[in-house]
Amino acid sequence: MILHGYWRSGTSYRTRIALNLKGLSYDLVGVDLRTGAQRSGDYLALNPQGLVPALVTDGGDVLSQSPAILEWLEETFPQPALLPSDPVARAQVRAMAAVVGCDIHPLNNLRVLKAVKAIGADDAATQGWIAQWIVSGFDALEAMVAKQGRGWCYADTPTLADCYLIPQIYSARRFNVDLSAYPNLLAIETRAQAHPAFAAAHPDRQPDAG
Repeated sequence: MILHGYWRSGTSYRTRIALNLKGLSYDLVGVDLRTGAQRSGDYLALNPQGLVPALVTDGGDVLSQSPAILEWLEETFPQPALLPSDPVARAQVRAMAAVVGCDIHPLNNLRVLKAVKAIGADDAATQGWIAQWIVSGFDALEAMVAKQGRGWCYADTPTLADCYLIPQIYSARRFNVDLSAYPNLLAIETRAQAHPAFAAAHPDRQPDAG
């Protein structure tokens, strides 16, 4: 498989984590969002939306949108499972993932931040915008993990929710968001730092980092 992504992209990061947790081998191709490589003709031929990541499967199919890619990985390579077997538990894990994937990350990605600045927001206002959505989402996740987690977001093994959470914590640190109110989330971050699949997926360890 070939993963086209950007080292610091949260969506690329979560996809790397899932691939690593599944124990799957893949090649990385960097798409530098800073230089507009995502809008090149070659990349648009691969992914017409011009976003990362894009995963080329062993069969040559191209998958885009990280939620779809992660669900495909779970369906195609079911072990180790990243979703619980119980339908209610699966829905609860998906809900945690959606807090990040639907309610935090989309409002703080590169193109949205550029739009916020384009309508006149200065650095302080942009920082406030970023922190607002992270804090709102993390307030909810902290409570959800307190109720349902036992070392990870849900129960005692990594799930899709952790694939989403860890990149968002990385992003929060990049933007200097105070995380002291989230001991449960920070405990998961510490556990992830010691887990080979999460450690190998970290942005700083990617070949295109810099």
